[in-house]
Amino acid sequence: MWINKKELVSLSQGIRRALDGEPFDPRDNKEGTFSILKNDIYTLTHMEQEQRNVLAKEKELLAKYLSDISHQLKTPISSILLMTELMTDAPEKTKQEFLRSIKKEIRHMEWLVTALLKMAKLDSSIADFKKEKIWVGSLLKEALKSMEIILDIRNQSVRLNHDQCLYCDKKWTGEAMINLLKNASECSGENSEILVDCGENPLYDWISVTDAGEGLKKEQISRLFRRFESSGKENGYGIGLPLALSIMRGQNGDIAVSPGGNGNGATFFMKFYK
Repeated sequence: MWINKKELVSLSQGIRRALDGEPFDPRDNKEGTFSILKNDIYTLTHMEQEQRNVLAKEKELLAKYLSDISHQLKTPISSILLMTELMTDAPEKTKQEFLRSIKKEIRHMEWLVTALLKMAKLDSSIADFKKEKIWVGSLLKEALKSMEIILDIRNQSVRLNHDQCLYCDKKWTGEAMINLLKNASECSGENSEILVDCGENPLYDWISVTDAGEGLKKEQISRLFRRFESSGKENGYGIGLPLALSIMRGQNGDIAVSPGGNGNGATFFMKFYK
């Protein structure tokens, strides 16, 4: 087989450009060994370019999360530094108040960093979802272990309307449920009851969490799942609901919201598509 030297030079130059990140497509849709070689070269260079793109996206995502963590930690860190400086000459009662505030800020910082790392794992598609049959009551029982102190302080209770079995990742779904319960607790007053229910239809299984608040306005719903949107709630970070949504979408699900109102609280539906 005779190969034109000019074609070889052109192919060589194209390969070098491809290694530098430039697009290169040597395919000529002809028959013959040389054309097969060109197709193989295109496949290799295309795969290499895709790997470059993946790495670039991962670096960009990492930079974004580092920036987010840095930005979100500035306020609590500044608050802690200020309180530690003021504690030096403060009376004993004020010192105790400062210590309680510092502990609260540290807990918030710990939760924020943990939530951001979980979200980064979900966004990079490296989260491992292991679906299994699990009862909603079992999921709720585990989730409530993380809610005991919050519910006790506000004298709130959680009631499961009825139980059923569904197919999901126990660990990640439990994490999503915790965030929905925290949101419901923050929206509900003291001495109130949060309702958890579940069911199914031909399209999906579902779990619902209904708070005892006043419901949501339309403009509030549009901001619920935006990351770092100021919530005005206790933690104020605006990341719990976006994390829950990422978890549900990661296992081919979704979250829908019924705003409530007129004496009824809002309801969040976790949908598990069949």
